[in-house]
Amino acid sequence: MPTPSLDQLRVLAEVVDCGSFSAAARRLGRTQPVISYSIANLEALLGLTLFERGKRRPILTDSGAAVLAYARRMCLLSDELQAGVDNLVKGLEGEIALAVDVLYPAERLAELLGRFAAEFPGVALRIESVPLGRVLQLVELSTCVLGISGLFHDWPDDIEPRDFGYLQMVPVASPDHPLAAYAKAPPMAVLREHLQLILDDASGLTHGRSLAVSGVRTWRVTDFDTKLALLRAGIGWGHMPLHRVDDDLRQDRLVRLAVPIRQHGEQSFTLIHRVDTPPGRAGSWLARLLVEHG
Repeated sequence: MPTPSLDQLRVLAEVVDCGSFSAAARRLGRTQPVISYSIANLEALLGLTLFERGKRRPILTDSGAAVLAYARRMCLLSDELQAGVDNLVKGLEGEIALAVDVLYPAERLAELLGRFAAEFPGVALRIESVPLGRVLQLVELSTCVLGISGLFHDWPDDIEPRDFGYLQMVPVASPDHPLAAYAKAPPMAVLREHLQLILDDASGLTHGRSLAVSGVRTWRVTDFDTKLALLRAGIGWGHMPLHRVDDDLRQDRLVRLAVPIRQHGEQSFTLIHRVDTPPGRAGSWLARLLVEHG
């Protein structure tokens, strides 16, 4: 069977979206007879009746609704192809891979990426949410062109770092936890008696560094959702990003602890990329957006 043309499929979608053959003709800059002829040819080509006959407005048959779904997909793919080609001609990347530390606020990231999507609608974005040293690994391996790291690090020579924004970590536990009874910071000996929950760094880059580990007994988790659930359940204490526990603190599901050290842990985020493979035009625009507003 001959394949319908993209133009025929686009005419079908326009007729449905506009609600009439005449409105579709005006939108496409054609005459109504041309639109009707295109639909008739499409029906003949497919051997299907796409619209019910004798109606004042074009109403799809069941077959027409099924064909419309394919038509929309084909038109979308064509539009994406055209946008991608335009981007390549203009020197834009086809895709940007971004590694984001799980410490970075997701709401803030979504707001900034919304602005990026509006500015570069044809550029695809791949986001990898990973903990700690894994961000640096993904950038060094060129798996990701940009990275947002929450790790304080002596960056290698092949990495271009720029500090921006800040991260605030706070020590928290369930209101029923024994440490919650201390109005003032207890001695370190007391703190060390209690199980501490720690975000694990699978990259191994932070091996041997304390990273605010005070407890003798520790449980390591690989994501904040699990850590938060354990804290709410009263299983241990730990440091959490303030933006992740604001609601829990307000609703008394968690309490902020008084601890002898790192009571107000605050540090910058760092945007990184390889020196020898800097981001292209769209990636550079995203990098500036993150540094200036992130």
